[in-house]
Amino acid sequence: MKKYLKRILIGFLLILVVLAVAYRDLLSYGFAQARGQFGILTNTRPIVEVLQDASFPDSLKKQLRLIADIKRFAVDSLGLDDSGSYTALYDQKGKPILWVITASQKYQLLAKEWAFPVIGSFAYKGFFDTTRAQIEEKALIAAGYDTQIGEVSAWSTLGFLKDPILSSMLYRGEGSLASLIMHEMTHGTLFVKDNLELNENLANFVGDYGATRFMRARYGANSPQLARYAFRKRYNDAFSQHILRGAKQLDSLYAVFRPTATTARKDSLKTVIIQNIVANSDTLLGGLVGQKYRWNPRKSPNNAFFVGYLTYHVRQNQFRQEFENQFKGNFLGYLRYLKRKYPTSF
Repeated sequence: MKKYLKRILIGFLLILVVLAVAYRDLLSYGFAQARGQFGILTNTRPIVEVLQDASFPDSLKKQLRLIADIKRFAVDSLGLDDSGSYTALYDQKGKPILWVITASQKYQLLAKEWAFPVIGSFAYKGFFDTTRAQIEEKALIAAGYDTQIGEVSAWSTLGFLKDPILSSMLYRGEGSLASLIMHEMTHGTLFVKDNLELNENLANFVGDYGATRFMRARYGANSPQLARYAFRKRYNDAFSQHILRGAKQLDSLYAVFRPTATTARKDSLKTVIIQNIVANSDTLLGGLVGQKYRWNPRKSPNNAFFVGYLTYHVRQNQFRQEFENQFKGNFLGYLRYLKRKYPTSF
């Protein structure tokens, strides 16, 4: 019997060793992410304590109270789940703390996906360590991908943890802050595994809709605060359509590339379209804004930018039209419908 148990134990240990070797990169990444998340959660201050701190700026205390009001509105008026998040503050000390990599095929708007246990596949990969992010990006470039690294201003742990308020959030305008908080709360309310496009487009729709309702309820339908947010939303919507049109142009170009086409030729044609998209971004809203979108001056947009944008915006109109046409402004009814249609899955 002892000899039998010993064999089982040895076999089990061998399996663990094989798994550790086979998944060492994933385990290393998971440990680094857990350490980063733990480091943030263990260095937060309760909002109650911050509000009593005489040295903390009154203007930022006002923002903390605003977040509490946004959260209450999201729960009471929109029916979003209250996960207990946003009751503590993490001070970033003016520095970014999370970076996300997006990657795409060079001549196809096809995002690379990363698979993670429990939560499923994502078309991006986050890092709390910028050095690890840069190493990953170099490997992807060497493998032939277009890549993009972006700083992240907020994220959701999908209700598993109590997400803190990040200090960078406190410098947003009222509407932008409301949209951000409601976006992340939507992830904690409804999340479909292996369907990032649905999750992000839905969260964007709810964030925008919820922010508009919140601003109207708080400041009034004719308030300058709501007018500023409405104008910014018009610009963002126009920019989204501009990028979606550009993505279609790139898609059409890639579809006619012949196998005999040289890399130089393909790159040249691709660059012309992307340069036109960048150059024409100052015509949005008839030029009323008077400036181009703030493109990264160090790196021209590439396929990774476009697939990332598509992931977040390509289905915006679908949710808006469904809500307006089928539910006639009844958001609570629409949310119940969405929960039945897209049950949260882990």
